[in-house]
Amino acid sequence: MGTVKDLNKWANAHTYYPLDLLRVALGVFLFIKGIEFMTSHEQMAVMARPFQEMPGGMLILHYVTPAHFVGGFLIVIGLLTRWAVIAQLPILIGAILTNFLGVMDVSNLILAIVVFLLCIFFTIYGSGKHSTDYYLKMQQ
Repeated sequence: MGTVKDLNKWANAHTYYPLDLLRVALGVFLFIKGIEFMTSHEQMAVMARPFQEMPGGMLILHYVTPAHFVGGFLIVIGLLTRWAVIAQLPILIGAILTNFLGVMDVSNLILAIVVFLLCIFFTIYGSGKHSTDYYLKMQQ
């Protein structure tokens, strides 16, 4: 627990607006992807096809959409950012693996890797000073 507090202190001391804008952009991107998956069931089924043979393959379809939708919103407002980002990591690992197990699409692979790296960064960095987490912490 001390490590998380140390990370929060460091992040709050070294916060910058571009990093907050990057967090918001990541959240908006994930939110839009969640909406896109909600409206296009066929696209989601095609993307999950390599994982259908695995146990719990259908569970993937029911996890990805709400995780992107809710997680993206939480990341945008900066509430429970680390938890929301951690919830995205298995999805992004699956997105990277889908390119190797299914049809290779280089643009999707690059996008998945960039989003994965951003999620790793915000898992360590947190939500920053300009977020709901920081505001609620200062209210105490």
